[in-house]
Formats: sequence, structure tokens, C-alpha cells
Amino acid sequence: MLFKNCCFYAFAFLSAGIGYTLFAPQALAGCSDYPEPGVDWSSCRKRNVILTGSDLSNAVLEKVNLTGSDLRDSKLVKADLNKALMQRVNISNSDLSGANLSKVEASRSKYLNSNLEGATFLKAEMFRADFSGANLKNTDLNKAEMGRAKFTEAELSGAMITFTNLARADFTGATLIDTDLRSSYTYQTNFNGVDLSKVKNLSQTQLDLACGNEDTKLPDGLTKSANWPCEDDG
Repeated sequence: MLFKNCCFYAFAFLSAGIGYTLFAPQALAGCSDYPEPGVDWSSCRKRNVILTGSDLSNAVLEKVNLTGSDLRDSKLVKADLNKALMQRVNISNSDLSGANLSKVEASRSKYLNSNLEGATFLKAEMFRADFSGANLKNTDLNKAEMGRAKFTEAELSGAMITFTNLARADFTGATLIDTDLRSSYTYQTNFNGVDLSKVKNLSQTQLDLACGNEDTKLPDGLTKSANWPCEDDG
């Protein structure tokens, strides 16, 4: 009987140890590491941090909290920022080509004059984000929240902006060649003076919701809305 009890308690102890090993929370990798290419800051807290001029190429930044941080003049080529918190982040004049920004929460973030070619913003929340002067060639903005975003003077050729909320977004001076706008919501979207003649999958319904003027160029078969130019309702 004593032998059986010993075996039972030994088995229970070993089982508990195995269970702890399998299910115990894993330590956050690299949160105290310096910014460098390939650094793993996944799920780390980096709020209100000055990281200007950093090289975070190929960094693992999934679910990192960068709220309010300054990353101007930085390099984030092919960085993984999936589900990162990036409200009010400033990444202007930076290189984010090929970066993954899927499902980021990045309202009021800034990317002025940044290179975002080939980046992914799938289902990203980018309300009032500023992409003025940015290179967004061949980016994936599918199903993103881009309400009141600024794309003034931005390069958007080849970008996929499908099923995206573009309400009151501003495309003044933007280049849109082979840009796919299929099923995006364009209420009060500013296309004043924009050449839309080479965009793909733009519908008359989208144009009637949007704002344009006599200088807006349209694809063949579409006509300017009778409501143009729009009244400024804020």
C-alpha cells in the first residue's frame, strides 16, 4: 500500500511539472534588447519611446505597443508589425517596404514621405493616418479603416484598396495608376483634381458618394456627379 501511495504522489508531481511546462506563460523575448535588425519585441511595451534613426529591419514586432513613439528616419524593411498598437506613432521619412502591418491599431499615425512599397495593411485601423508624400506602390490596404486618412501627393500605383473605408479620405495630388478601388466606401472622399482615369473597379455609385471637381479625370464610361463640387460639411 505504501509503495502504491508513493507511486501515486510521484506521478502526480511529475504530471504537475509537465503541465506547468506545457501551459505556463512564456517569458517575453527580447523586450530589453536594443533596437537592431531582427530584434524580437513581440508583445513588448514600447510606449512613448524615442527610436529615431533605428534599424529594425526584419524585426519581430507582433503585438508590440508603440503608442506615441517616435520612429522617424528609421528602417523597418520587412518588419512584422501584425496587430501592433501604433496610435499617434510618427514613422515619417522611414523605410517600411515589405512590412506587415496587418490589423494594426494606428489611428493618427504619421508616415510622411515614407517608403511603404509592398507593405500590407490588411484590416488595419488607420483613422486619420497621414500618408502625405508616401510611396504606397503595390500596397495591400484591403478591408482597412482609412476614414479621414491623408494621401496627398502619395504614390498609390498598383495598390489594392478594396473593401476599404475611405470616408473623407484626401487623395489630392495622389497618383493612382492601376489602383484597385473595388467596393471601397467613398463617402465624401476627396478626389478634387485627381486623375482617376487609370484606376480599376471604380463604380458610378462610388463617384456619386465621393467629392470631385471639373479637374477630376474619370475612367471611360463614368460621369461626374451632379453633386460636385461637394459642400464642406466638416
